[in-house]
Amino acid sequence: MDETNKKEQTTTHKIGIYLWIWGLLFVLSFFSYMVDWYQFQGMLRWSLILIFMFLKAGLIMAFFMHLFWERYALVNVLLWPMTAIACFIFLMAAEFKYTLFTRLFYFFIGG
Repeated sequence: MDETNKKEQTTTHKIGIYLWIWGLLFVLSFFSYMVDWYQFQGMLRWSLILIFMFLKAGLIMAFFMHLFWERYALVNVLLWPMTAIACFIFLMAAEFKYTLFTRLFYFFIGG
């Protein structure tokens, strides 16, 4: 049996890392709750909510879905969907500008 297969079969994850991540998720959830408690408003509120949400989602995907130890899966789960979403956002923004231009053009020019 070669060395790489031997390492893959004997790799186990200690329970301590999961307990630390659980604790960190509770701390991040507490901070999310504090955003409401202190009644932050506007962009600060939504920025903090999104930051805590992305941090919690990233921790869950990385450790509980075991993507931290599988680099190829992490790239496929995060990189390709985010790239597709960015392309769709770009296409929607371009279509919005085109639609707005044509509507304004025909509204003022008529015809």
